[in-house]
This record gives sequence, structure tokens and C-alpha cells, in this order.
Amino acid sequence: MSNLPSPSAAPALSAASNPADIAREAFRRLATRRIAPTPDAYRAIYDEIAGIPPAPPAPAPDSGAAEVLAGFARRLAETPGEISEYGRRMVRSVKTGDWSGATQALGQLSERHLRRNTPIMALGAEEPDTRLLREMLARTLSFAVASLLDGSPALVAEAESLGSAVKAATGEAELQDIASRLKQLCYQIELRGGDKVEEQQLLLRLFKLLLDNVSELLDDDSWMRGQIATVQDLIAGPLDARALEDATRSLKDVIIKQGHLKHGIADVKSTMKNMMMTFIDRLGSAAAASSDYHAKLGGLSERIGRAGDINELNDVLEEVLRETRSAQDEALAARDRMVAAHREAQAAEQRIRELEAELQHMSELVREDQLTGSLNRRGLDDVFERESARADRRNTPLCVALLDLDNFKRLNDTYGHLAGDAALKHLVKVVRDTLRSMDVIARFGGEEFLILLPETTVDAAAAAMVRVQRELTRHFFLHENEKMLITFSCGVALRLPNEDQQSLMARADKAMYQAKNTGKNRVVVADTP
Repeated sequence: MSNLPSPSAAPALSAASNPADIAREAFRRLATRRIAPTPDAYRAIYDEIAGIPPAPPAPAPDSGAAEVLAGFARRLAETPGEISEYGRRMVRSVKTGDWSGATQALGQLSERHLRRNTPIMALGAEEPDTRLLREMLARTLSFAVASLLDGSPALVAEAESLGSAVKAATGEAELQDIASRLKQLCYQIELRGGDKVEEQQLLLRLFKLLLDNVSELLDDDSWMRGQIATVQDLIAGPLDARALEDATRSLKDVIIKQGHLKHGIADVKSTMKNMMMTFIDRLGSAAAASSDYHAKLGGLSERIGRAGDINELNDVLEEVLRETRSAQDEALAARDRMVAAHREAQAAEQRIRELEAELQHMSELVREDQLTGSLNRRGLDDVFERESARADRRNTPLCVALLDLDNFKRLNDTYGHLAGDAALKHLVKVVRDTLRSMDVIARFGGEEFLILLPETTVDAAAAAMVRVQRELTRHFFLHENEKMLITFSCGVALRLPNEDQQSLMARADKAMYQAKNTGKNRVVVADTP
């Protein structure tokens, strides 16, 4: 047991005692009573020694009111803008029981905001992220969604109306109404999309059935089979706007050329028909001549039977010989004419086969360079026209890259033209394997190639060409089991608004020669005028 006096036994100091003495006594009692020296414990001991009566305890706040105030403070803290700071202060005050701090925060909130009659949902400045999302949603509804609903005026009007409502919404009730309308719009779009997909599938099935039936009616060597096969392959896979445009242009080109060839076939068939008619006429003439000969022989036979002397028989015999020689000459002439007609018919038939073979080739033609499989200049012109129009319409970038194989003449001179041709095909393969499917490569000259890169910035286009160069160093070109490193110099140019093909190619060509002159195997971006 401790020998220290109990708290009740400790004598109280006089109220007139020195405050320093009271303080020392307070610390001593805290130590002897083993009480933590907190400010509140020290104040209680000090008042006890000094004889100061304790203050009446503060009434505890009603728990229900505290919960309401805490909930209100949390709502304010979650409100965007300046008002959230008052909410956070009140939350801290409620947690610590600092009711004076909570009162002060409420007073400042009332003074600065509530007296302005501002709705709680609109208090404080809108956060930048919230404002950006609001603007994005409004633009999506007013422009993107509305443009996709072409052909349905009611849905277009509703999408535009929702876009305007999103911009102007300030209260929870308005937002709830927008959410309900947006849900209904999405439901209508879903129904419309399902109908469109079903219509598209029905049309594709009908078109495929029509093509299959037409194909069954054609001969195996019909020149139309190539065209039908192209369209069948196209509709069998996922439909793509670029593929449809390419197929349409290719088929139009083929159809025009086939029209000329079809006229040639028609002319040859007409010629052959005329020859056959002539042949038949000549056969008839030969048959008529033979009939006349037989008739004359019959008449001469009767004259022989009526002949009375040798002189009359000699006259008949001479006439028989004349008629026989004439018939023989006519038969030989008819034979020569029929042989000539037969030869002409064979020649016409051969010409028809050649024209039909050319038609078959034309039906499978796809504006490609025969050596490399890349587009030729005609194909490049068509694709550039399409992509430049698309870039102007959508305001998207379009870049071209003009590349030229380095030291190609030396490769040809050293290893021969077959090696050079194989090197060109190797380059085209690496380009296609490295770039996107939407990027197009065309043979621009002997060893020059031009690549169109739609929807690509000039920096991204230059980086893509550097990537192709790296792939060429990784995939060596093999000629007779000998590895050869192929490099190219490249100029990249960004198409200016409404810039024509010739001007764009000239800028890319200038940048390409700059790459050649500064060491080769480089990519140079063309200057913008």
C-alpha cells in the first residue's frame, strides 16, 4: 500500500495562495494520483486546490439533431464547388463535438450562399470535369446520334432536344426527366438498329440467291463468272465501306472494257455467220450445178438413143465431154470455195476464243501492278480521289509516303532483273504486313512506291515508315540463298486542305530526294508551303 495521503485527505490551499504554489501542488497531486497530465485533468485539480467550484456540465446535444446535422454536412461536402469546403468543416466539427465550429460554418454558409436564393443543386461553381462531360454528352446527342438516325425525323428531333436539355439542366428533377427520355431514345434506337440489320440480312440473302441462280445458268468458261465470283466473295465477309467502294470502281472499270470486247465478239460472230450463209449458198449452187449436169446427161442419153449415124453420135459425145469438163471445173471451184470458207470459219472461231479469253482475264482484273500485286497508277488515282474527298468531308488528315529503293540499279546490274523483281515483291509484302489494312500501297514508278495513309498525322506517318524500315532489316531478302539487306529512302507529306494529287506528290518527291542526298535509308517530312 502506498503511504501517500488520499485525495480527500489532501488539504486545500488557501484561495490567496500563490498561483505558482497552486500549480506545483496540482502537478504533485496528478503524480500521486497517477492521473494522465491532460489539460482537462490539470484544470480540474487546479480548481480543486484553489477552491474554485466546478462548472456545470454542458447539456449533451440531442442525438437525433446531431445525426441530421451530420447528414446535412455530408451532402454539402459531396456538392461540387466552393460549398463542399463548408460541408467538410461541418463534418469535422460534428465528429469532434465542436458545436461552435459547426455554428460558425453554418453562419458563413447562410451569409454567402443561402441568402442568394440559390438552389442547393446549383451551389458552387461546376467542376471542369463535370462541365466537359456535360458538353460531350450534349454534342454526342445533338450531332453524332442525330446523324446516325437519318431517315427517322422524330428520333432526330428527340436526340437534338435532349442535347439542348443536357446543356441547360440544373436540378435533380430535370436530370431525372432527361435520364428517362434518354432511356426511351436508346430503346427506340435499339429497335431501329435491329430492323436495319434484319433488312440488310434479307437483302444480302436475296442478292446471294440471285447471284447463285445466275451463276448456274452460265457456262463454265463464261466471262461473267469472274465478276460474279468477285461480288460473291465481297458479300460473304464483313461488309466494309472501303471494300464496297473499291469493288464498285473495279467492276465499273472492267464492265467498260468488257463492253468494247463484247462488241468485238459480236462483230466476229456476225462475220462467221455471214461466212456460213455463203458456204450454204455455195453448197446449194454446187448441188444445183450437179442437178443441171445430171439433167443434161439425161437429155444427151436420149439423143444417143435417137442418133441415126456416127456423125450425130460424135456431136453428142463432144457435148458430153464439154458438160463433163464444165461440171468438173465447177466442182473443183466449189471445193476450193468451201475449203476457203472452212478456213475463214476456223479463223473466226479462234478469234472468238481469244476475245473470250481476254474477257475472262478482264473480269478478274483489279487495277493491280502485275509484278508486285500493288495498285497501278490507275488504281492509285481512283483511291486518291476517294480518300482525298473523304478527308475533306470529315476534316481528317491524309498523308502520303513516297519511297524509293536504295541502290536498286546496282542490285539489278549485279544479280539480274529477276532478283530486282523479287526484291520489289519482297518490299511490297513487308509493307503490307507492317501497315494497317486501310493503308494503300501503289507502284509509282520502276522502284518507286507510294503509300496512302488515311486518318494519319504526319508524325504518325513518318513513324510508320521508320517501322517498315526496321522490319526490312529483320526480314532479309533472299536471292539464291544469299541474304541481302534492302533499304529505302522516303519522303512523307501531309495533304493540305483541298490540295491536288500533283502538288502533294511533288512535295513528297522533294522530301524523298532530300532523304537520298543526306545518306539514304532515311525518312524526311516534307515542308509545308
